[in-house]
Amino acid sequence: MGGPEFAIAIIAVLLLLVMCSVPVVLALGLCSFFGLAYLTGSLEIAGSLLANTTYEAIRDYVFAVIPLFVLMGEFISRSGAASDLYNLVNRGFKRLPGRLALATVGGNAVFGAVTGVSIASAAAFSRIAYPQMLRHNYDKSVALGSIAGSASLGMLIPPSVLLIVWGVISEQSIGRLFVAGVLPGILLATMFFVFIIGFAILRPSAFGGAHANTAIAEDENGESRLNEVFGGLGVALLIFAVLGGIWLGAFTPTEAAGIGALLALVLAVLKGVPLTGLKEAVLETGRISAPLLFLLITAQMYSRLLALGGIVDFIQTLFLSVGDSPLTILLIMVAVWFVLGMFIDSVSIILLTVPIFAPLALSAGYDPIAFAIIGIVAIEAGLLTPPLGLCVYTVKGCVNDPDATLGRIFQGSIPYWIILLILVFLVAAFPALATWLPSLMQ
Repeated sequence: MGGPEFAIAIIAVLLLLVMCSVPVVLALGLCSFFGLAYLTGSLEIAGSLLANTTYEAIRDYVFAVIPLFVLMGEFISRSGAASDLYNLVNRGFKRLPGRLALATVGGNAVFGAVTGVSIASAAAFSRIAYPQMLRHNYDKSVALGSIAGSASLGMLIPPSVLLIVWGVISEQSIGRLFVAGVLPGILLATMFFVFIIGFAILRPSAFGGAHANTAIAEDENGESRLNEVFGGLGVALLIFAVLGGIWLGAFTPTEAAGIGALLALVLAVLKGVPLTGLKEAVLETGRISAPLLFLLITAQMYSRLLALGGIVDFIQTLFLSVGDSPLTILLIMVAVWFVLGMFIDSVSIILLTVPIFAPLALSAGYDPIAFAIIGIVAIEAGLLTPPLGLCVYTVKGCVNDPDATLGRIFQGSIPYWIILLILVFLVAAFPALATWLPSLMQ
């Protein structure tokens, strides 16, 4: 069996490989294989253990959730629903101050629920919302910050790829995690709305001045307006059907993903997506899903290494030596997530930390479902943290404007980063925000 020296060596080697830009899937696989070989004293036994882990992982019914939800998001994305949603929400907020920024948050909340990926939402609304906000003289930092900050809603409002990955790694019910994300997601969107409205009232010039609150595009004919309403409401109904079915127990998350993909295909066809577009959606689903599935397989190998090597027990003892207060332990974990969020993507952060942090949080008295929501929100905040917040770099890469500097985007994202932190500690203080709805499930 391993000891403290083995635990330190494995974690150090893993982090070193990641920091040296070795793909996380390779870093996890190599550490797992050679770590198990050291523990068992045999390369053959290590290979057999990993082969068995791989087989058990890929035969799991729940693994179909990821490609099916990704396929649903691809169909919706190619149907032009993101633009429909933005325009529809934009008109709904016509009389509110800062309505274009509010429409960006609202559109991100709904579109992010379909794609389940923050970076996809950031990329879509960088192209849709930013030109509109520039046209209405929005401050560029405010415009860019609202896009990068509100993209975080995609990972909390279900169905979310991060919630799926967290459920697989921690062996929790994905359906319950989906439902757990609803109230915190609504609360987060509400806090974003309150901030934007307050900021727009205090500094109307940053939001294009008073004229921007009433300006609205009226150059569309009735047919295009009807098409827009059809697309926006179609996406909303699709989400309600998927989540409602899971909540009411009508079908499992995997079945919900299949139904969602089918309904999204119907919507895409009705919206006029050509056959080539549907084929591209299927191919893109494979490109996105395959790396995620390989990551999950190697992460389960990594979990087996942690269990056999006693690494979780060592880290738990290490954390408790720093302080046995649950708040102290949570602060340390949030700090680790922030640091990792500067360098690697959200899924990789979950795969690296959840096998270690989830048992630790349970021993500290945190509810597993509430802790999952805390972790998702904290990891999303890491994607806005300088110097290498991935959401910020996504917005930068999708905006063709030399004035859209990284510094300006980070500056505009700060309020949203603070709000994410507030939500972390609200869920920690009031776990019922995450656990109440799952407790009502059949």
